[in-house]
Amino acid sequence: MNLISPEIPGLVWAYRFLPGESRCQRIANDASIDGLLKGDGWIWLHLALSDARTPALIERIGNLPPAAVTTLTSHDTQAAITVSDDIVHGTLVDFERTFDAVTKTIGWLHFAVNDRVIITTRLHPLRSIDRVKAAVEKSTKCARPIDLFEMLVVEFQRTLISLVLELTEELNVIEDHVYGEAGHRQQPGLAPLRRTVVRLHRHLRTILALLRRAGASEEDEVPPGFIDVTERLSDRLESVDRDVFALQERARLLHEEIDSKISSETNRHLYILSLMTAFLLPPTLVTGFFGMNTGTLPFADGSGTLYAALFIALSMGLAWWILRRIGIL
Repeated sequence: MNLISPEIPGLVWAYRFLPGESRCQRIANDASIDGLLKGDGWIWLHLALSDARTPALIERIGNLPPAAVTTLTSHDTQAAITVSDDIVHGTLVDFERTFDAVTKTIGWLHFAVNDRVIITTRLHPLRSIDRVKAAVEKSTKCARPIDLFEMLVVEFQRTLISLVLELTEELNVIEDHVYGEAGHRQQPGLAPLRRTVVRLHRHLRTILALLRRAGASEEDEVPPGFIDVTERLSDRLESVDRDVFALQERARLLHEEIDSKISSETNRHLYILSLMTAFLLPPTLVTGFFGMNTGTLPFADGSGTLYAALFIALSMGLAWWILRRIGIL
């Protein structure tokens, strides 16, 4: 990240795409803003919002409308796609990464696309956009900025597919634990898994709705090729959303199975406790009667302990007979 250059503060990387060229050109970190905007072709700027100077820089470049500038500099955590003044801007879902590992933490990518530039901003490093960077450095197939936007969403879809496979394996392990001999006393990872899947499904449905609404715009109101891109992306994300929804249903059914087993075990414990109460209640009454501190109690002067024990045994036998007679035992 360029934190020293006064020209492009907060720059993570920048590329120039020239017509007819099979590879893009990496723009130096010390390049000037005027040099960026006056060159041939179109450019991709990726900026970090962790630099406090980035919002002021975005206002100077690209001749962006105020709504697009607000989108690029915001810290919104809701997906959004807006079409206005021949520019598409909004917020997409991605996954954060660390220096040495990828995570399942949801991150946010802000973007703005017109026919001359695509600008992306983020607060934390993201998984999908780094893969797009590696792909365009190797061999670019992006003739227009909107093609790079499509590439970003497609890479996010591929990341989702791999994540769905990982979550499926985790859910398989949990199912084996629940239905196996180990029982259900522990639910390793089910709650965070369900939380991740529910959030993914919610954001995917939002992005799909936004893409379809943006794709319904007039062709003269959007960058060239945007409507075709939205149709292709909608089909791709729809297929992934079905997989995520199926995973969500599996997790919900597994949670219901766990609740059912816990309820059955609780009812069995209550049944045993009720039986113990029924057996012990008559002996309690007998001991309470003989323990009264009153006069002329029967067997007070003789072997009362033996008779009390017999009364206790008879009362327990009577309780057992009554429970058997009414079908509880």
